[in-house]
Amino acid sequence: MNLFIKRLDPRAKIPERATNGSAGMDLRALLDEPVTVPAGGRVMIPTGIAIGLIDNNVVGLIYARSGLAIKHGLALSNGVGVVDSDYTGEIRVGLINHSDTEYTIQPDERIAQLVISPVFPVSTVEVEELNQTDRGDGGFGSTGKL
Repeated sequence: MNLFIKRLDPRAKIPERATNGSAGMDLRALLDEPVTVPAGGRVMIPTGIAIGLIDNNVVGLIYARSGLAIKHGLALSNGVGVVDSDYTGEIRVGLINHSDTEYTIQPDERIAQLVISPVFPVSTVEVEELNQTDRGDGGFGSTGKL
C-alpha cells in the first residue's frame, strides 16, 4: 500500500519507520525555533506535511512517542489523533505536558508517530436488546485484578 505524502514546506521531513518492526512512522516538528511546553500546558506543533490515504477503508492514527511520554510526560492532548481519509490538510500534533517540569521541543524533533490502520465502515442498526454475553454490562474492574 502506498501512503502519498505532500511536503507543504521544503524543510519538512517525510515520516519514516525507525526500524523494520516499527508500526509507526515518526512525525517531526517543523519549527523555526524551539517551543517550550510549560508544565500542564498544551501546544500545537506543525509537521509541514499532508497525507493522502488510498480510500475510506483506512485511517491515519497519531500516537504519542513512548519515550517522550514516559520520560517527560509529553503526550497527545486528544489521546489519539485521527486523520480521516478525506482530510488533506497539514498534520499538526497537539501535545500536552503532564509533568511538573517544562519541556522544550527542538526543531526537527520526533514528536509523535503515524500509524495507518484499516477502518471497517458499518451501518448502525437500533435494537431493543443486545446479544447476551458472560460479562454483560460489567464495566471497569469487573474482570478482576489479575
